[in-house]
Amino acid sequence: MTETSIPEIPLLRNRDFLLFIVGRFSNVVGVQILTVAVGWYVYKLTGDPLDLGYIGLAQFIPALLFFLVAGYVSDKYDRRVILFCCNVGHLLVVLMLMLVFWGEYGGVRIILCILVLHGTARAFFHTAGQAILPNIVSTVTFPKAVAYSSSVNKAAQLIGPALGGGLIAWADDWTYIVTLLMFALSAISSIMISARLKLELPDKLTFETLLGGFNFIWQNKIVLGAISIDLMAVLLGGVMGLLPIYASDVLDVGADGLGVMRAMPGVGSLFMGVWLTQMAFPRFIGPCLFISLIVFGLSILVFSLSKIFWLSLVALLIYGAADMVSVYIRLTLVQLVTPDQMRGRVSAVNAVSINASNELGDFRAGLSAAVLGVVPAVLFGGIATLVITGLWMRCFPGIRRIDRFEELNK
Repeated sequence: MTETSIPEIPLLRNRDFLLFIVGRFSNVVGVQILTVAVGWYVYKLTGDPLDLGYIGLAQFIPALLFFLVAGYVSDKYDRRVILFCCNVGHLLVVLMLMLVFWGEYGGVRIILCILVLHGTARAFFHTAGQAILPNIVSTVTFPKAVAYSSSVNKAAQLIGPALGGGLIAWADDWTYIVTLLMFALSAISSIMISARLKLELPDKLTFETLLGGFNFIWQNKIVLGAISIDLMAVLLGGVMGLLPIYASDVLDVGADGLGVMRAMPGVGSLFMGVWLTQMAFPRFIGPCLFISLIVFGLSILVFSLSKIFWLSLVALLIYGAADMVSVYIRLTLVQLVTPDQMRGRVSAVNAVSINASNELGDFRAGLSAAVLGVVPAVLFGGIATLVITGLWMRCFPGIRRIDRFEELNK
């Protein structure tokens, strides 16, 4: 099936798109519940905060190790089958964790090994999930499909942890049953997508083929600019890792205030995503990308200097909304410009760039806070984001000149 053969169907009447959305939502909710449940169990077991760091590391390492392979597989094999297999992998992970938790067959090391399998399935799912969307919606409806997909993803990220916490508090063992049901629903939704999405790549796997995503990104300045600006902006401007210090020492709002602060970027992203789904034909795409990054940087500056709780919340709300605009434009640009036979490998590079920028961004923030102090570290991040945005506007004028997404298909 090629993109040109996809009929222009309204998104909410597109069966494959609705199945994709259901599969994505249920998968992300399942992942979020499982992450909360495992963290709670391990901390109760050991009482060591470092073990919580190992949980994140065990899920992140596979993304670094396997992203090239994940990209090749997504370009070689049927993407809906890849999504199905990843969810089956998640189901097996939950079953193994249930044996460990309920049967006490092993300790933290066994749990971390199982989570490596979980992280591997996530790496392949994320890559295939990005690459499949242009195969199931028309080019005209694709930008709006990205907005819907991003909004659903953000809603799942908000609902999942809350649901996980509630299940642990009130239902305990049912936490894992619900997680199994989420992954099963995602698996069924994925395999029910009617499009057959096997592509034609050379049968022989070569190093050059694996690196095809890097080569394409380097040669295409629009894709290079879109991916690299995300890496740099989030790496330099991330504030989420320092929120506990702000809640405790700067704003003095305690754990309850921290919970509200952590939720505000997600709320801002969700509302902006819903608004983007209602936009008919967005214009000034290139300028809007850079404007959203400028707003993103300014919100960091306001948050860094604020001593008023409500003003900090507004800054975090705008921070999340601006980030959603940037994500929406960047993902749409990358997927529309990339040929279908390259999307898996390009999506893999994009995915590991996003994950690395988030993880390394928190590390950068913590290191800067240790050297400069908390407020100067966040202030520096906001200024650096604005400087990087200005440099990228100058270095990638092709992005700045984009008016409509439709121009990318000419």
